[in-house]
Amino acid sequence: METIKLNEKKTTRMVAHRGLSGIERENSVSAFVAAGNRDYYGMECDVHVTKDEKYVIYHDDTTGRLCEKDFRIEETDYEELSRLRLLASGKTEVYDRLHQIPTLKEYLEVCARYDKVAVIELKNAMPEKNIAEIIEICRAEYDLSKIIFISFVYENLVTVRNLLPQQKLQYLVDFYSDDLIDKLKRYELDVDINYRSLTAENVKAFHDNNIAINCWTCDNAESARNLIAWGVDFITSNILQ
Repeated sequence: METIKLNEKKTTRMVAHRGLSGIERENSVSAFVAAGNRDYYGMECDVHVTKDEKYVIYHDDTTGRLCEKDFRIEETDYEELSRLRLLASGKTEVYDRLHQIPTLKEYLEVCARYDKVAVIELKNAMPEKNIAEIIEICRAEYDLSKIIFISFVYENLVTVRNLLPQQKLQYLVDFYSDDLIDKLKRYELDVDINYRSLTAENVKAFHDNNIAINCWTCDNAESARNLIAWGVDFITSNILQ
């Protein structure tokens, strides 16, 4: 299996969603390496805080969809989570010893190895202490100028903005709304929006207000070509390249 290549991307940059999750198991080291070996601008991941305040890469709040056991991540110590195996790519009920839940540090090491922008989603509401620790891990392992923090939790991004006044931040939203641009401008946030909510008109409105546009998660080449024609800055995809 291979990616679906877009021949003309103009100035739009591609972000691999949970790594190259259309080919490898999502949010696994293999998915990040697969993205690293291609011409993606960046690779996106999801960060959770464990019960003992470690930082792991996994999308869901619980592990059961992809792991052999079902634990709630925020209520489980890292040592327990580190013993879980992820489903082998493209298979069900087959768990692969080579695939385990990565740490934030392991993800950043791959980003650094391949010189890719790290797009890090802060999952769920996080206390300032945890966000500050995530920032320090990022600072130690990589270059903050090559990191974009994203979150559906507006307050997470406000905390990051207060700690890092110059950091690139994108507010994750499902829908365009009349008050969205003012909300973004309040803390100098860019947007990461469901691609189905975009139109040529609201793309122009964002850009007229100096707001960069990322959009999730577009796997349809025709839709991507429309987004590129409208001038979106980033497209996040599982399989488009």
